[in-house]
Amino acid sequence: MPLYFLYSEVLLTRAYSPQDGYLSKVKALLGRELCVENGSHGDVVEQNCKNGKTNGSAANGDSHKEEDDGIMDTKEADAMKSPSAPKGKGGRKIKSDSEPKSFYRVKQYGVILVAKSMKPLLFLLMFVYLQLDEPEMLTDERLSLFDSNEDGFENYEELPQHKITNFCVYDKRGHLCPFDSGLIEKNVELYFSCAVKPIYDDNPCMDGGVPAKKLGPINAWWITGFDGGEKALIGFTTAFADYILMDPREEYAPIFAVMQEKIYMSKMVVEFLQKNPDVSYEDLLNKIETTVPPAGLNFNRFTEDTLLRHAQFVVEQVESYDEAGDSDEQPIIVTPCMRDLIKLAGVTLGKRRAARRQAIRHPTKIEKDSKGGPTRATTTKLVYKIFDTFFSDQIDQNEKDGGIKRQRCGVCEVCLVPDCGKCSACKDMIKFGGSGRSKQACQKRRCPNLAVKEAEDDENIEEEELLPVKAPSKKVSKAKTKKQSNGKLTWVGDSIKTEGKKHYYMKVCMDNEVLEVGDCVSVSSDDPSILLYLARITSLWEDNNGKWFHAHWFCRGTDTVLGESSDPLELFLVEDCEDMQLSYVEGKVNVMYKAPSDNWFMEGGMVEDIKVIDDDNGKNFFYQLWYEGDCARFETPPTFTPQEDCKFNFCASCSRAEEREEKETPRVFEPIKDEDHDSKALYALACLKGEQFRVGDSCYLPPDAYNFSVKAASPVKRPHRKEDVDEELYPEYYRKHSDYIKGSNLDAPEPFRVGRIKEIFCHRRSNGKADVSEVKLRLYKFYRPENTHKGAKAGYHTDINQLYWSDEEVTVNMSEVLGRCRVEYGEDLNETVQDFSSGGPDRFYFLEAYNAKSKSFEDPPNHARSAVNKGKGKGKGKDQEPQDPKVPKLRTLDVFSGCGGLSEGFHQAGIAETLWAIEMWDPAAQAFRLNNPGTTVFTEDCNVLLKLVMSGEKTNSLGQRLPQKGDVEMLCGGPPCQGFSGMNRFNSRTYSKFKNSLVVSYLSYCDYYRPKFFLLENVRNFVSFKSSMVLKLTLRCLVRMGYQCTFGVLQAGQYGVAQTRRRAIILAAAPGEKLPRYPEPLHVFAPRACSLNVVVDDKKYFSNVTRGNGGVYRTITVRDTMSDLPEIRNGASALEISYNGEPQSWFQRQIRGTQYQPILKDHICKDLSALVAARMRHIPLAPGSDWRDLPNIEVRLRDGTSSKKLRYTHPDKKNGRSSSGALRGVCTCSGGVPCDPADRQFNTLIPWCLPHTGNRHNHWAGLYGRLEWDGFFSTTVTNPEPMGKQGRVLHPEQHRVVSVRECARSQGFPDTYRFFGNVLDKHRQVGNAVPPPLSRAIGLEIKKCVLERIKEHDDTKANEKG
Repeated sequence: MPLYFLYSEVLLTRAYSPQDGYLSKVKALLGRELCVENGSHGDVVEQNCKNGKTNGSAANGDSHKEEDDGIMDTKEADAMKSPSAPKGKGGRKIKSDSEPKSFYRVKQYGVILVAKSMKPLLFLLMFVYLQLDEPEMLTDERLSLFDSNEDGFENYEELPQHKITNFCVYDKRGHLCPFDSGLIEKNVELYFSCAVKPIYDDNPCMDGGVPAKKLGPINAWWITGFDGGEKALIGFTTAFADYILMDPREEYAPIFAVMQEKIYMSKMVVEFLQKNPDVSYEDLLNKIETTVPPAGLNFNRFTEDTLLRHAQFVVEQVESYDEAGDSDEQPIIVTPCMRDLIKLAGVTLGKRRAARRQAIRHPTKIEKDSKGGPTRATTTKLVYKIFDTFFSDQIDQNEKDGGIKRQRCGVCEVCLVPDCGKCSACKDMIKFGGSGRSKQACQKRRCPNLAVKEAEDDENIEEEELLPVKAPSKKVSKAKTKKQSNGKLTWVGDSIKTEGKKHYYMKVCMDNEVLEVGDCVSVSSDDPSILLYLARITSLWEDNNGKWFHAHWFCRGTDTVLGESSDPLELFLVEDCEDMQLSYVEGKVNVMYKAPSDNWFMEGGMVEDIKVIDDDNGKNFFYQLWYEGDCARFETPPTFTPQEDCKFNFCASCSRAEEREEKETPRVFEPIKDEDHDSKALYALACLKGEQFRVGDSCYLPPDAYNFSVKAASPVKRPHRKEDVDEELYPEYYRKHSDYIKGSNLDAPEPFRVGRIKEIFCHRRSNGKADVSEVKLRLYKFYRPENTHKGAKAGYHTDINQLYWSDEEVTVNMSEVLGRCRVEYGEDLNETVQDFSSGGPDRFYFLEAYNAKSKSFEDPPNHARSAVNKGKGKGKGKDQEPQDPKVPKLRTLDVFSGCGGLSEGFHQAGIAETLWAIEMWDPAAQAFRLNNPGTTVFTEDCNVLLKLVMSGEKTNSLGQRLPQKGDVEMLCGGPPCQGFSGMNRFNSRTYSKFKNSLVVSYLSYCDYYRPKFFLLENVRNFVSFKSSMVLKLTLRCLVRMGYQCTFGVLQAGQYGVAQTRRRAIILAAAPGEKLPRYPEPLHVFAPRACSLNVVVDDKKYFSNVTRGNGGVYRTITVRDTMSDLPEIRNGASALEISYNGEPQSWFQRQIRGTQYQPILKDHICKDLSALVAARMRHIPLAPGSDWRDLPNIEVRLRDGTSSKKLRYTHPDKKNGRSSSGALRGVCTCSGGVPCDPADRQFNTLIPWCLPHTGNRHNHWAGLYGRLEWDGFFSTTVTNPEPMGKQGRVLHPEQHRVVSVRECARSQGFPDTYRFFGNVLDKHRQVGNAVPPPLSRAIGLEIKKCVLERIKEHDDTKANEKG
């Protein structure tokens, strides 16, 4: 009976037997299989038991015929015969016609395993009895996540990472098999059983491991560690986690040994050529033959035969390494040495990739994977063609020849740089002024992935031409690069108008070509590498200096954020114009405006060609959008209607610039006659930035605009590093050399000052006229609670929008005003303060006045009440403000919805009604259903659903109605982002890139449904991934579809949560709609976490935010977030408990909701091991405490065992000795020599691994770190672990990690929001979500755009009627 069939029977025995009877039944089963009587414990099985010979060459049968190809060649199979297999004379296998019962065997691909001892098998079966399934195993307290990256504020989600030992790999029939022979690539499901250990545990023994069975299926296997370490790391990726392999199980060791030989050979080749790219093949052989294999591998030397035998595998690993490398690395595959090896060994390049592409060209019917694994990306033809060069391995191609021809891979750095403009190929290109006959690519852009073939075909190509010569240079100012032509210029017709010395004309003749106002022309550059400039002529005139025209410049796509991904024929209108002499004109060009079609919304998925127009002569272009360079905004061109008498010299760019300048300059209106003020002129109204300010209105000012009479209480100063620490008791404290504490708000700026306008005035000049160039405001100061003598503590209990009136006055320049707000006396409101406050972000109220001199709170004076409301109390019929028209909710589809954070924020904003949601992970989908019972939630692969819709289906296999064209008005979603995330070390592996291609699927949803608004949310690294190419192609797709679009990075902490979480947001609006702007920050936040600009191709882009890092409210703290929650212990599991108290802060009142809720849900936390619990108990409660504050003592653990003291046995080359002369090293490597495995220590209160590697990783600052009451959370991750990447997860006062509800509050989820599954499922749902306060702020901006559109429509109707 095969081993795993035997396992299955044992497990069935376990399932239906009481535990005390289990052993006897196992023994009976073994007796049956091994001819051992029930109860026998013999060490050796009799070999003469009924035919004691072993048939080692039995056929495998027909069960795997479809999987036999490419699995293992004969030599490899022979190498993997078990050493315990009996052999006949001469080493030949003994044949027998009957199946022996004295041995069990596992048959697969020629592998024969024989058990001779009863005890190992009993141990193996007992191990199987204790094994856990993968989801259950991942919740085990013995596993602690650990990551060797530590990089400040930027933190993101990640798959858990663990190590495994005593492993073996098998297929679903239980047969052992190798994992590197192409089975995974052929979609054969492979599983593995093992002992799983924490990522930081380097001990390959099974002690402390979690037994696990049937993990998988394996989605990908990978190799990492090509960086000089002794061994390469081999790993598996499943849907749940990444696993790094340590030691195999005994029966799997022969299979694994062959793989280790190939993998170590690959590592050696990569590292050698990485450092020595110009060496010859002989140099490589010398390196190989003089290298001693590391200890632990089952071979003692390498030869050329070894290299050639594994050449195919080595080359494939080199290809994979090049593909995953940084964009500035030279591909190893093009080195002379590798080219010689490829020729000598007859290697086929791209063998694995070709197999995958073949599978793509011949798609089979989509079937839902029982394991829930995603399919390849389903796309519309338009999106496919744009993304094809980047995601060619992932996209599902519907037709055999459907793909466009690729001249480049599109991924490497060489493919991404622009054409140089100087080589012979560029000079012949039309865009550089050539004939275009040669049709050759730029010589500096020869793709390295095609270079090996080209090198063999054309020996004249030099190596340096395969690599980028220099980084693309910044754009040179047009004014310095233009050159004059020698064309003959004559006016056509008479001058149509004269202004001063300027005589205006409508037409001019240049070299027999007539140009007139409104025509487009090209202008040459002095630098031949610069493309022709293109402009529209907006006026023509002649003066004393010659013949002139006014040029309104177009911007080429290459000069936008799109870079080389743009359509070479597409231009963009920009705010850039200048006067130029006509002699600079090169010639006339045709620039067509491409307006969206009347049926644009229903054309989704029907556009097949990327090209918009054809260009046969290099003079045809088109434009459809206006481009705002600093913010990277593509918008519908503004409509300017020039008056009839100035059409001859109207420039849209000048008009737009004048409008902007007019808005940014303070203007005064409605003068007030006042005999008492001779020195100043008073006004009733002023305008700034498009807003009106009247006397009695309130406004924002920067914090430094004025000070208060009461000196602000200085923030609590942290004690500097203690110098009198007992280093024997706290041996790691010396590593805390900085006073900076992560998650601290000490450097957060103050919120804006708020003042009420008493006077608007301008000083009079000596001639008695007002100097309107400098507008002044006289203001009453408002105090915030924290500005009073009570300090910051006063702000904790009060509402964040509560102020105190004061009669203190201050004069400021109006240019300092940041915006308008509304401040009302609470008693004058005809609604509750809560209802008033919920009406918008810029609403404040006061109930009392503050007297700074007496430090007392008083009733406000009569003049403090606003003029509009004076004399009116509650319910006294306050004048009704004009009501905005009701905004209809947009029918919304939420893709990759998770538990619903994005939709929740949109619902709070009142802009969306989420009718459909797609979420493949069932616990998150269930959570979405719980909170949105009216939504149709598809728990399916988004690619399957899109394919169904595109093929005309109305329902899915479950009978759920699918949204059709015209149904979806808003599309929102966050495609899974592990591949883009800074927290995922394996972001360049094939499986991770496959997940990245879900961006392509998501864009195809947009192309097919053509919603009015589109939002894509992802991690901040999304905008930088692969040299920003994914960002560029995403915007390129949206622009080609006809969308207005933009991108930006937002900090969630600036919108009302106590958490740093930077997210990339791409917004798009359909033609005819208004493109939303990004919301202005509401709350001040730590400046270190607010670096939100993005650099793409050496240009820095900013979001449209005008207030910088300022905010109208104070920052939200950990205390605000969770100080009212009841105390719980480590491992608390009660799903519902009582609040045991009232909310203490404004945030808590908001998060609990207006309706009384006595029951608190999901205040549960992970139950960590006894040792981890002891460590948490010994972390001090002081802010900034972490593992470095742990005492080196023995403590009694809750499980009855004791921890050990950490022994310092080696000198530390970097840190020297302690003040008492004690050693500081825990391993030989601290002295600069290789690690000694014997130095490892376990079960110590101070984790041995942290001082072991602390010198290389910023001392692991923050691990086992406590949150600070007055600080903020680091990015909420999917699994809070004290030893994880984000280790600052301990409660500020309680000895546990943060609970699910505390994490949910850090994301801004209301307490009524429900999550589904076990504690880890709920943490994952929370950590993957978009904070609802962030999406609410974005939703309000979308709502503004819809409202503005409605008002414009109503105004148009009114004008038509009028």
